[in-house]
Amino acid sequence: MLWKEQGVTVLAVSAVYDVFVFHRLKMKQILPAIYKRKNLSLFLSISLLTFWGTSLLGARLYWMGNKPPSFSNSDNPAADSDSLLARTLTFFYLPTKNLWLLLCPDTLSFDWSMDAVPLLKTICDWRNLHTVAFYTGLLLLAYYGLKSPSIERECNGKAITNGKQNANGHSCHSDVEYRNSEIKPSFASKVENGIKNNVSERTQLPSTENIVVLSLSLLIIPFIPATNLFFYVGFVIAERVLYIPSMGFCLLITVGARALYVKVQKRFLKSLIFYATATLIVFYGLKTAIRNGDWQNEEMLYRSGIKVNPAKAWGNLGNVLKSQSKISEAESAYRNALYYRSNMADMLYNLGLLLQENSRFAEALHYYKLAIGSRPTLASAYLNTGIILMNQGKTEEARRTFLKCSDIPDENLKDPHAHKSSVTSCLYNLGKLYHEQGRYEEALSVYKEAIQKMPRQFAPQSLYNMMGEAYMRLSKLPEAEYWYMESLKSKTDHIPAHLTYGKLLALTGRKSEAEKFFLKAIELDPTKGNCYMHYGQFLLEEARLVEAAEMAKKAAELDSTEFDVVFNAAHMLRQASLNEAAEKYYDLAARLRPNYPAALMNLGAILHLNGRLQKAEANYLRALQLKPDDVITQSNLRKLWNIMEKQGLKTSKT
Repeated sequence: MLWKEQGVTVLAVSAVYDVFVFHRLKMKQILPAIYKRKNLSLFLSISLLTFWGTSLLGARLYWMGNKPPSFSNSDNPAADSDSLLARTLTFFYLPTKNLWLLLCPDTLSFDWSMDAVPLLKTICDWRNLHTVAFYTGLLLLAYYGLKSPSIERECNGKAITNGKQNANGHSCHSDVEYRNSEIKPSFASKVENGIKNNVSERTQLPSTENIVVLSLSLLIIPFIPATNLFFYVGFVIAERVLYIPSMGFCLLITVGARALYVKVQKRFLKSLIFYATATLIVFYGLKTAIRNGDWQNEEMLYRSGIKVNPAKAWGNLGNVLKSQSKISEAESAYRNALYYRSNMADMLYNLGLLLQENSRFAEALHYYKLAIGSRPTLASAYLNTGIILMNQGKTEEARRTFLKCSDIPDENLKDPHAHKSSVTSCLYNLGKLYHEQGRYEEALSVYKEAIQKMPRQFAPQSLYNMMGEAYMRLSKLPEAEYWYMESLKSKTDHIPAHLTYGKLLALTGRKSEAEKFFLKAIELDPTKGNCYMHYGQFLLEEARLVEAAEMAKKAAELDSTEFDVVFNAAHMLRQASLNEAAEKYYDLAARLRPNYPAALMNLGAILHLNGRLQKAEANYLRALQLKPDDVITQSNLRKLWNIMEKQGLKTSKT
């Protein structure tokens, strides 16, 4: 009742049921009845329902911050329209469209937002005729259904107006009269053989008037929150809003069919009404069965909505196809969605994410920037843009992107929790960027800001671990140990924290404890080459060269496409004097990053040591092309040329 607007309307419907069905009052009898002492129970029940309704509405408004919810303009275009005429005409027309869905549900959709129902912008729009017909019909229904009928009695479906009793022997019952505005008791006294016994009266159905009132209340009251009358809602039409009104609609159809059946005298007309009603039920049943087929799975549901809301349906279908690993079909679906509505930030972001996951980074950046242009508060788009730029070496542009993301205000957002998580991730990556640049104090400052801003659902283990790394680089080992422990507390199987804490323990002389953490990291994920690399480095420092070499090879085999792992493995093998094996992995590292000067310089150095002088020269020269002022490479090249000249080999300088 607190979270769905239709929930609180149940209390109003309950009040109508209490008055018109349980107590069987007529419209004109309500006010007089309330002031009678004998009707205290009715007064109390209505008061209680009113109290709870007011309390629930007050609580709901309080939790909403005493302001109406905010939605994007695509959710409810009429609410965002600058034209008062367009808003008015559209809002008056929407109940008509909803009624048509009840009368003739030939076209249904999981979503009716965006342009599913075009705005009525002028008086000349022909749909205004539907609006006039709808409200005229509603007024006539209320008038004829609620006006005081002449006293008629019915017996077994036959109206008796001549005052005579039906010849079949059954007595006739008129509507319960409400004398002197008092509710009649449910039990009557019967005198039999001089003894007064309390027996239940024959159960009487509510009058037609009362059934009409209840039907209209079921039809109208639960629908009121969706009318935009009190506040704007986040949809144009929502079929779920019609679930409760459909009960009132069915009651009205039933009352109308019964009234016709009773009124006509000819058997042919009675049969016609009966079979027409049965046919209607059959057709509605068939439509329900067909529609149930659309709800078998998400893909079928979204495909069924393409003709009503193509932009939203294609976008959701793209998400489903992506989850099924149908990448090309998902991309086509996203592009179809953008064809119908090119400024959908979520769709632009989803397409960018798909392209990023398939290493099409330039295209991904293009769509992330379009998403940011469409919705400047979309923090996740800033996050992924910054990550791509950072990986491309565009560190300054990445830094500005992360900073801009961190400054986005967290007000009037579609998903505040997701926004805060993305902002925290932006700060985390900004801190990593500073960390990689050796700006550890700035990194710490950013990490602390991230901790302050992170939402409760954010997983903090990586952030805490990087805090420990920064403190360790600043030689603040107690603080580093604290944050490593915090990282392990938040996620006991966090592998990076096991590795970094192991390094800290080794640095502080707790070698046996350190080895346990390295081995635990390997145990947690035996397929992760990085774990073997860190353990191998530890073994190398302990002069356990054979074991270190084995760990280095294992690391490079498992993560043969990860530059850092392969490069460090080659370095460890070189330190272990296994130069042939080191050459193999330096060569692999240089192929992984052919434009990285350090990789080319180290490959040249190992080739130099292994006597492959001409290949060594070629790699030194390539490294100097990329970094001409590198002193170590220049020195190594001069030494190489001296050796080559002594051996009579031709050099590039000659």
